[in-house]
Amino acid sequence: MRCCSAQIAGIWEAPDQTLEKAEQVFCDATKAGAALISFPEQFATGWDPASNKNIEDIGGITVTGLRKLAEEYSIAVIGSFRETLSPKPRNTTIAIGRDGRILAAYSKIHLFTPGHEDRAFTPGAGLATFTLEGVHFGLAICYDLRFPELFRLYRRKGVHAVIVPAAWPESRLRYWELFIQSRAAENQMYVAGVNTTGTTPVDRYTGASMTADPHGAIIARAGAGNELLYYEIDPLVAECARRDFPVENDRKDALYVTLMREQPK
Repeated sequence: MRCCSAQIAGIWEAPDQTLEKAEQVFCDATKAGAALISFPEQFATGWDPASNKNIEDIGGITVTGLRKLAEEYSIAVIGSFRETLSPKPRNTTIAIGRDGRILAAYSKIHLFTPGHEDRAFTPGAGLATFTLEGVHFGLAICYDLRFPELFRLYRRKGVHAVIVPAAWPESRLRYWELFIQSRAAENQMYVAGVNTTGTTPVDRYTGASMTADPHGAIIARAGAGNELLYYEIDPLVAECARRDFPVENDRKDALYVTLMREQPK
């Protein structure tokens, strides 16, 4: 399955203009034979935990625009937006099928407290999976990469690949590659990190979107600027890795729970 990571800089706090810009991505990715496009975290507005603008529900401009483009170009898409919720919104990523149908939605569980995201958003509390052309996908967002337990849960659900939209700053880019490779190798799955690029009022971003295979090897890597990064996902590679090196069988989940309970509070 051919996929596309759309490493593009959105137009700050202008989802309508960003969606117009994104249509060219749909056109190019379709011509390149991709079945799925993934955009960075809050790509239509830019990631800004202090912003109270462009907060929308599932019927808002961002999701509606992506659904229309997915159906028009017959290509699946993953996009991220600020989802309406009281008293604080959620940072949500949504998967949309080729026919414009919503396949799954995931709200960021691990909010970025060093950037005060927890003050402005409500954390998610559930996983999100969907299947597309024989590939079983999971969703995560940016800071989630630092928490291996989430990816472990996706592994137990039989996920072949996790897509991770992100706004990962240049200053911590070395951890970006480390975590993508680690989460992939630990769980014998593909992990595709889709990062933003450019300078915003919040931070500076230098792309480096990348995908690691179930052995932890980087199979696709973007540069620093706007770029469409293509890569292939083969569910058999994940399944064979798990069959030939069945690390799953050696886990001691019950013991881990016991040991955690014995830790001093």
